[in-house]
Amino acid sequence: MSAPALDLDGVSVRYGDVVALDGVTLHLDAGTVCGLVGMNGSGKSTLFKAVMGLVDLTAGSVRVDGATPARARRRGVVGYVPQSEAVDWGFPVSVRDVVMMGRYGRLGLTRRPRAADRDAVEHALARVELTDLADRQIGRLSGGQRKRAFVARGIAQDAQVLLLDEPFAGVDKRSEATIVRLLRELADDGRTVLVSSHDLHALPRLADEAVLLLHRVLFHGPVAEALEPGNLARTFGLDLPDAA
Repeated sequence: MSAPALDLDGVSVRYGDVVALDGVTLHLDAGTVCGLVGMNGSGKSTLFKAVMGLVDLTAGSVRVDGATPARARRRGVVGYVPQSEAVDWGFPVSVRDVVMMGRYGRLGLTRRPRAADRDAVEHALARVELTDLADRQIGRLSGGQRKRAFVARGIAQDAQVLLLDEPFAGVDKRSEATIVRLLRELADDGRTVLVSSHDLHALPRLADEAVLLLHRVLFHGPVAEALEPGNLARTFGLDLPDAA
């Protein structure tokens, strides 16, 4: 059997006395879309940082396509679509510039795009339906268009593992449908997608499986089972009423 595309084994992360992740073990195969569900402060963002190699692990290990996170990042194997609030939307770059950032690891020392890089960017823009807005400053897009631009960056990067942090927050229905379609297409192409979302209604049509996280993995399996009331109650710290 081939190794998982994303492999976390006993990962723990502490911030001082605060336990953000506690022994998280998670294996995702290539060609999978996995939904990551948990309340604010449950460790979702820390899990993404662990996969990207942006936080020190207290225990455990992470492998992305068989490599350490740092090496995977240098090779462009892993891509990240952040939440809106993590981006400076006033920065004077165009949509095309943002998507071209996905090619930087391939540009060499001169950082001059070649024909193949430009073609990859135009292809990615077309897939997210932003070709007509390619020259617009990134901050002048709507919320949904901004999310699509960062998905395009991951496509242009040719990332094999794509992480998305709340991609449906504040987006219009067209953008939501476009993003869902794109992520399914990427999985069909053999990519691995891990997407955090509070939009539980979108999970069945988006994800093949789901992870419920509350500092540790409470559940990993079929979406329908993840959405059962008892599992969601444990995930969000709710008490179900006793059966009559």
